[in-house]
Amino acid sequence: AEKFSNGLVSPVLLTALIAAGYTTSFEKLGVEISNLGRMGSTWLAFSLEDVLFQPADRTICIPEGLRLDLGGIAKGWAADQAMRLLKNYGPTLIDAGGDIAISGLKSDGQPWHVGIDDPFHGVESLATLRLGRCGVATSGRDHRRWKVDGRWHHHIIDPRTGEPALTDVLTSTVIASNVMKAEMAAKVVLILGSQEGLAWLNTHTGYAGMIVTEYGDVMTSELFDELYRGDYESRTIRNQ
Repeated sequence: AEKFSNGLVSPVLLTALIAAGYTTSFEKLGVEISNLGRMGSTWLAFSLEDVLFQPADRTICIPEGLRLDLGGIAKGWAADQAMRLLKNYGPTLIDAGGDIAISGLKSDGQPWHVGIDDPFHGVESLATLRLGRCGVATSGRDHRRWKVDGRWHHHIIDPRTGEPALTDVLTSTVIASNVMKAEMAAKVVLILGSQEGLAWLNTHTGYAGMIVTEYGDVMTSELFDELYRGDYESRTIRNQ
């Protein structure tokens, strides 16, 4: 994921995430945090290449000062693995907190119906997709966010700055061949912003995506339009 995303999705960002205020489980995290002690930028000196993998011993060696956070890909990987195990018993859909792995069509030959949430009006869906074998993931800054000294922070770190990504994308949903790929791509799109993110989707084969900006604009990639044109209406939404 780190190589394919040119470093935009990386597991070496835990120190930066904690420095941004994500110091405990989100359910225990207060909305407002003040007097946050910064932990420095030692993580900037590291990349995944600094982690020594030793498959024969099933161990890894991590340099002092580097802290790993696998949250960006582990949930998608787990959903994929669970689906691969359970598909031997029949058509399978795994929903791991919104990361969805689908083994193929249902037993009656019909597709699964999967909704894309409207981040402004939670009870509504922007689209209901008809899906077969694929993975679906959404990355967003509409839920896991908090204030530090009056300024909103969120949990998607831009490795180029070490800070929560400055982006106009509120949520990005991506459909790919598996969930881990979809999860990685959704984060890339959010970090890049709507215009660059849409261009990224359109220049990478096999990725279909829907972007919702903080202004309520809904944008879709070329492949999304090709595959799911009948599943949604092109529109702009507003926070009411």
